[in-house]
Amino acid sequence: MTTHHLRRPLIAGLLSTLLLATAACTANPAVQSAAPSGSAAASGGAAGALSKTCGADKKFRIGFAQANNAEPYRQQVNRELQAAAKDYPMFEISIADGQGNSSKQVSDVANFKTQQVDLLMISPFEAQPLTAPVTEVYKAGIPVIELDRQTADDNYTAFVGGDNKAIGVMAGQYVADKVLPDGGEVAILQGLASTTPAVQRTEGFKEGVAKNPKIQVVATQPADWLPEKAQTVFDAMLRSHPNIKVVYANNDLMANGAYLALKGANKVGQVAIIGTDGLTDAAGGTQAVKDGIFNATLVYPTGAKESLELAKKILVDCATSVPRNTVVPTTLITKDNAAPYLEQHKA
Repeated sequence: MTTHHLRRPLIAGLLSTLLLATAACTANPAVQSAAPSGSAAASGGAAGALSKTCGADKKFRIGFAQANNAEPYRQQVNRELQAAAKDYPMFEISIADGQGNSSKQVSDVANFKTQQVDLLMISPFEAQPLTAPVTEVYKAGIPVIELDRQTADDNYTAFVGGDNKAIGVMAGQYVADKVLPDGGEVAILQGLASTTPAVQRTEGFKEGVAKNPKIQVVATQPADWLPEKAQTVFDAMLRSHPNIKVVYANNDLMANGAYLALKGANKVGQVAIIGTDGLTDAAGGTQAVKDGIFNATLVYPTGAKESLELAKKILVDCATSVPRNTVVPTTLITKDNAAPYLEQHKA
């Protein structure tokens, strides 16, 4: 990533970590997931177990239907999943690349069902198209862990991920309190509108900035998580609304696109950029904050470790129920904490 420092000072003063919930704990501990009534899992394996193939001293096949291996965040998920899997030698994990295409991912899910994997993990590229195939797997008695993104109904065993709505709220409150305390115009670059993170982060951000009635959200438009599209979309926004002072992007790739649009419009330093993901590699959002390209980003944790902990409970421990939702924590990254965060999380 080319480094360009913003010409106006970054907003300082907010260094905070939002514990959406304790890692590997549930948003609502009372909500538990049990085997679907009448399913093979309900009657096979240990009595009432979530898995019909569970047991100690066995090997298990886990199929992970990933949304799109080309995305840096998805690559990080895969790396962390494979690293965490070293602690579980009983697991054989196969990752299928959905290639950013719902039809391809539907086929991946069907293949895992045909292969009779012991557990399905999925980050659905889009919620609605993946709902029916995931439901088929779940009702066939194969436990399903949804990671990061959710399908459109309740036919899955457990969800692991960040609280996207709360992440959006946190970003909005940061803008309302620290970036634009005197008000101003704000734009939003939304991810793919058919995905739950895009919807929830956008709703949360609007709720957060509403705390300051002097702030106006003058433009909201999907850029589908893509930096090239974000550059085009934000360039048009700047032309229509030349007084925009902040752009919030649902992910850091789109935030990079916004930066390129600002560079092309000769407005670098005049508009604060807020991203989401906070990856710690050289091209990641946390480095962009440290380098002065972004004002802030919010870390979106992968949940890989927590997912495999759940898989062990389901497959090895023959759990009869597990937490329905496991919410992993996020961190707000600003100029104040970017460097120590990078040092703490370097490979």
